[in-house]
Amino acid sequence: MRRTLRTRFPLLTSRQQTRLEAVFADDNHLAVQVTWSVYQRIIAAYGHPDRRRGKTMMIAIIDSLRRGVPEALEELAQLGRTLHRRRHDVLAFFDHHTSNGPTEAINGRLEALRRNALGFRNLAHYRWRSLLHSGALHALVNAL
Repeated sequence: MRRTLRTRFPLLTSRQQTRLEAVFADDNHLAVQVTWSVYQRIIAAYGHPDRRRGKTMMIAIIDSLRRGVPEALEELAQLGRTLHRRRHDVLAFFDHHTSNGPTEAINGRLEALRRNALGFRNLAHYRWRSLLHSGALHALVNAL
């Protein structure tokens, strides 16, 4: 079911759509349904082929989350406050069509490397481990 909830609605199979409708028919899952609906709207805004229209859609989402979330959905209200506070950064994607994804990917690799090399007291060993982790050691050996 988690995979179904992370998939764009138009990409769901008819079986997944039926299962999702059955889950959302239960009032106990109303919070999940509302949150999923907002998630689908955000995905649609970022994926819209017309950047201006996507930006307009995202502004509408931020405004609706800012003012119209019931108290029971505190996490969604927090998302609305965060998006409102960071709206210039969020909306900049539509103007420049870039993200910090590549930077975050490099940072993730560096953090993984740091975790893998914990405990090394010898700087040379740390360097060897860094080269091994990054794949540069393999390239260095092949070059010799």
